[in-house]
Amino acid sequence: MAWWAWMIVAAIALAIEMFVLDAQFYLVFFGISAAIVGFLGLAGVDLPDWAQWLALSVLAVASMLTFRKRAYELVRLRTGHVEERLTVGDRVTVPVRLEPTQTCRVDYRGSSWTARNVDEQPIEAGREAVIARVDGLILMVRPIL
Repeated sequence: MAWWAWMIVAAIALAIEMFVLDAQFYLVFFGISAAIVGFLGLAGVDLPDWAQWLALSVLAVASMLTFRKRAYELVRLRTGHVEERLTVGDRVTVPVRLEPTQTCRVDYRGSSWTARNVDEQPIEAGREAVIARVDGLILMVRPIL
């Protein structure tokens, strides 16, 4: 295949991973391997088609086995952590009626957060709620009595 065809394959694989589905980084390493084969062709390394496919396969499998788990953990499995001492007890305004265990978006410190009602009483729209705790990036709120 021509070097530019490998670049198209690489771009398609990377675009599918980024914009269409989460293939858990397998398509990223396939795309990078296709780009490397394309760069080899661009640099003047003339390989027969079977050798290009073999190089793609070896590069993709070797890079997946070596780097995929670490790269995936660094990029995808990162969870936000907020220090509770900075937020517990602060108040937020709930824009909609929030039933127990339900969630909605609230504005807090200049950002939009997910808030979950952890009390047994609903929080009426437009009322303030107090942050009881933080679980990752979710504010656990209770109505102010």
